[in-house]
Amino acid sequence: MLCCIKSKKNITRPFEDSTSLEFFSKKSDCSLFLFGSHNKKRPHNFIFGRMFDFHVLDMFELGIEKFISLSQIKTSKFPEGTKPMLIFAGEVFDTDNEYKRLKSLLIDFFRGPTVPAVRLAGLEHVLHFTALEGKIYMRSYRCLLKKSGCRTPRIELEEIGPSFDFVMRRTHLASDDLYKLAHRQPKALKPKKKKNISHDVFGTSFGRVHMQKQDLSKLKTRKMKGLRKRKGEVVSEDQEPKVAKVES
Repeated sequence: MLCCIKSKKNITRPFEDSTSLEFFSKKSDCSLFLFGSHNKKRPHNFIFGRMFDFHVLDMFELGIEKFISLSQIKTSKFPEGTKPMLIFAGEVFDTDNEYKRLKSLLIDFFRGPTVPAVRLAGLEHVLHFTALEGKIYMRSYRCLLKKSGCRTPRIELEEIGPSFDFVMRRTHLASDDLYKLAHRQPKALKPKKKKNISHDVFGTSFGRVHMQKQDLSKLKTRKMKGLRKRKGEVVSEDQEPKVAKVES
């Protein structure tokens, strides 16, 4: 996931006029943006947003009430580029429409690149979001794997920062029709369905192979000495060949 930082000061008000954000999004080919601002009316302000077809789809304005930086917590950190595990706590993330959209937006922001497999030792970073009493608490932890006396390790979480206490101020949500259109997957990205392949509940693949009818009369089998015909002996169709017993 690439990040493009715009440090030049511009008079930008995303909720009043989003044309400048759409311009930078098209220029940088970015679908996600984070806008920071600070003024007397809305101090310490973050605006999380995402684009669809270089137009604003969703925006959430979150005010920072408490902040602890990464350097303030003196603990060991994880390597740069570690794929995080995301945890959302709070029933409003599943019941309230605004919090549902916010959860989807945060997943897009922090999920990292798509990888085919992840090793157990690489699961070191945990991002925890808690929604409680109108506030959103963001915490960052380092996952420690301890000895447990069995094959499965014991897991402990150590806070490493940064941590935020957010309060939701303003929101801009797309209509349901536009939201469904933005989630539509192009045909070129859809996996092609393979014929005669099925999967069970455990993920095991089963394939069906169609073969032409075989002529078994020409099938060559292993010859046994006990089934050979003797010279001058005629074996009827109903009579089964006898196998001589040899005593050792």
